[in-house]
Amino acid sequence: MNRNELRNEVERRWPGQAQCRYNGSNCEVTCTHAVLPELSGRLFLEWNYSFGGLIVEEGSDEWQLRYVFYGDGEVGRPTDNGFVHVPVTAPLADKTFPSIAKFVHAADWHEREAEDMFGVVFEGHPRLGDFILHDDAWQEGVEPMRRSFDAQAAMHHRRPATDWRPRRIVQEPGAFVMPVGPKYSGVTEPAHFLLESVGEDVIRSTPRLFYKWRAVEKLAEGKTPDRVLLLAERFAATTAFAHGLAFCEAVERICGANVPPRARILRVFLAELERLRQHAGAIQEICESTGLVVANSQAGILEEDLLRTSGELTGHRYLFGLVALGGLSRNLSDEACAKALEQCRRTLKLLNQLEQRLRVSSSFLDRLEQVGIVPQRTAWVYGLLGPIARASGVVRDLRRAQPYLSYEDYQFDVPGETEGDGYARLRILFAEARQSVRIMEQAVAALQTQQSNNPIIHQSLSLGAGAALGWVEAPRGATFHWVRLNDEGKIVRYHILTPSFANWHGFHLAVEKFAFQDFPIMLSTFDLSVAENDR
Repeated sequence: MNRNELRNEVERRWPGQAQCRYNGSNCEVTCTHAVLPELSGRLFLEWNYSFGGLIVEEGSDEWQLRYVFYGDGEVGRPTDNGFVHVPVTAPLADKTFPSIAKFVHAADWHEREAEDMFGVVFEGHPRLGDFILHDDAWQEGVEPMRRSFDAQAAMHHRRPATDWRPRRIVQEPGAFVMPVGPKYSGVTEPAHFLLESVGEDVIRSTPRLFYKWRAVEKLAEGKTPDRVLLLAERFAATTAFAHGLAFCEAVERICGANVPPRARILRVFLAELERLRQHAGAIQEICESTGLVVANSQAGILEEDLLRTSGELTGHRYLFGLVALGGLSRNLSDEACAKALEQCRRTLKLLNQLEQRLRVSSSFLDRLEQVGIVPQRTAWVYGLLGPIARASGVVRDLRRAQPYLSYEDYQFDVPGETEGDGYARLRILFAEARQSVRIMEQAVAALQTQQSNNPIIHQSLSLGAGAALGWVEAPRGATFHWVRLNDEGKIVRYHILTPSFANWHGFHLAVEKFAFQDFPIMLSTFDLSVAENDR
């Protein structure tokens, strides 16, 4: 649906209650509370817009809730169905809004998060509370993202619910609950799962997350963007460049800064290097979960090779400190990038060989094929993102749908599968690795059209009041960073929408109706990040 069709539909269906305003490729649809659920449902279910997330802002005298949707775009005219923002407001004294989760199930966790963080109540939502702030550790009503909450003051009067018990769904005779986590050996981060069963198959899986919630968004308030960039690229270290880039893109849009062409090319190169390394690590985790010792070691060596390539090229194995407001913090020579590309080509050749060996391993395939299936319709309804969605036939990628960094000038394919099982998710990882190297090759060729001493940062970055959304197709999927600055150029509101937050919401779909022993394998095929979730 293009912009004219959207405007006509909105004005026809809700005359006087909803209005479209365009700003470039973005559309803002203001509407009444009564119209909000149906409008959101039309955008998501009928007009084929993906749900990006919910942004809550507390003003001086009113709430503003901003629902973000985005279209697929088309090659050649990607902005015809760009972003749709649906803002609704209410006085601060009125903390009640209608829930859209009935029509947009992908918004379920976003509304629960807003209720925990701000105390906003969503009428019609089936289950609010006890989400990020666990009732057995916090009490209701803390609302730590409110402006009145002092993040520097200790909470002397915590009143957790001492009678808290896990919520059970299965009540049949002989039913039991198998707890998994939240503590594990090694470097595994905390996550708790309640697996309900009557026999060997998991009937219901309930995740209990946010044990390491760090209030990154609260810590950002009142700081300058250069300080917050350190938080943006460190809260989830394995995807540091993607999140730092999304934050910078948001601030640069507020300032109207034009990133120099050479910096844009290098940003593409580094983003694809990070994607390649992250996918190699995810493949290694899948091999480890299925007990393939040799394949696990081989994949681990390849990931290490890519980490060393990153470190040799940039000075940091996880690309910390490279992205900067207005461009990059340092230049990278054409020769160094060409050398890194050649190293990535060699690694990709070995990855392809590993894939061919895994294809003929019957014991390996038995653990992945037809296991952990997420059907296409379900993946779409839950708003799953990245390789997980593309393995289930929901082939969306922000590099194509809403291009940034001039990705529209690069030739690459967005792989897709339809089976939605663990093996389909693995095949997507291998296929995307090949496309990343393909993009890196084009980036190195594009560098040759630039003078090596061309600027790599926009020098006259003027910070002032404004708000903008930055977006990136991170290795795990679409990520969005919302930034609002005040007149002094300091952060008023910072909100991060990560792909892991969306994909954790749908993880139980892969686990349920399959055996207990499949659980760790399904967890590895989803490549979920606790750090990216518990921001």
